[in-house]
Amino acid sequence: MSSVLNTVFCSRFSRFHNGNNNNNNRLFVPTHSVSTAPALSLTRRRLTVRAADTDTNEAVKSNAPGKAPSGGGSSFNQLLGIKGAAQETNKWKIRLQLTKPVTWPPLVWGVVCGAAASGNFHWNLEDVAKSVLCMIMSGPCLTGYTQTLNDWYDREIDAINEPYRPIPSGAISENEVISQIWLLLLGGLGIAGILDVWAGHDTPTVFYLALGGSLLSYIYSAPPLKLKQNGWIGNFALGASYISLPWWAGQALFGTLTPDIIVLTLLYSIAGLGIAIVNDFKSIEGDKALGLQSLPVAFGAETAKWICVGAIDITQLSVAGYLLGAGKPYYALALVSLIIPQVVFQASAQPFLVLGLLVTALATSH
Repeated sequence: MSSVLNTVFCSRFSRFHNGNNNNNNRLFVPTHSVSTAPALSLTRRRLTVRAADTDTNEAVKSNAPGKAPSGGGSSFNQLLGIKGAAQETNKWKIRLQLTKPVTWPPLVWGVVCGAAASGNFHWNLEDVAKSVLCMIMSGPCLTGYTQTLNDWYDREIDAINEPYRPIPSGAISENEVISQIWLLLLGGLGIAGILDVWAGHDTPTVFYLALGGSLLSYIYSAPPLKLKQNGWIGNFALGASYISLPWWAGQALFGTLTPDIIVLTLLYSIAGLGIAIVNDFKSIEGDKALGLQSLPVAFGAETAKWICVGAIDITQLSVAGYLLGAGKPYYALALVSLIIPQVVFQASAQPFLVLGLLVTALATSH
């Protein structure tokens, strides 16, 4: 869900974030500094966004070319919402690009893990339909909302790093982006309510999770909190959005969300922190220019690389130890067998981490 789900996280999961949380995380086009909170006002006729121009804006404008190099970019990258995308004039393709479809799979996988951990998922038409609807809520709707929102609030950074993105290039209007954000948010929350009714919940657990995840997405990207300004807090919030929240939604849909699962998945979100750091490497120039303290900016690229590796590998080893202590040695052994190639092939570690999540989910279901 969002975050989880920038946003932004998934370079590691499957090179999800070629483009930053840029890939589908931001919101509009008028320029204003990162530290200036835009005023939102809702009238009977329309929602408008106003922001004061600052010296920072002028600096960004002067450094940002209006479009990508002629003939550059891939149409496939454009549809996925990742870096190196071709410029597009079709508004529906641009809208899809803003939602960064490349970031949806981790959320979908999180729902799968949660359903598996519940121990109550069955391969029948009803359960499959429920899980697919939960995946749509977590991926296209709420992750799409998160990514579009993030693109708006990161437009100054994008103007430096990726000036050909839809918002800094002016390919989509302010009102069109606003409408997309609201439609995706309300659509995701509406689906969450439907799932609670379908599951027969007395307490709308899935709706509360969707609402909490949406709020986390907002404070991750938007002033005054803008969690992404702090590399530690922002990346952990991102990891939780991509690992914990969809897992919780899947498990709550088919079973009961227990305190031990909440703690275990939050621990796994430390691995998500490491994955989120991967996405920060491509934005170092823009982060420095606008004063964002990502971990590569704060510690340097070399140190940040080892923080990333350590967060992922140590988390997996800790979970393996937990499973061993819980009397599940075979699952612990399976997890360790995935950690070894993960350590050896760090550049291609994401498949082993993903499978490790499923191993852990299956272990907790028994």
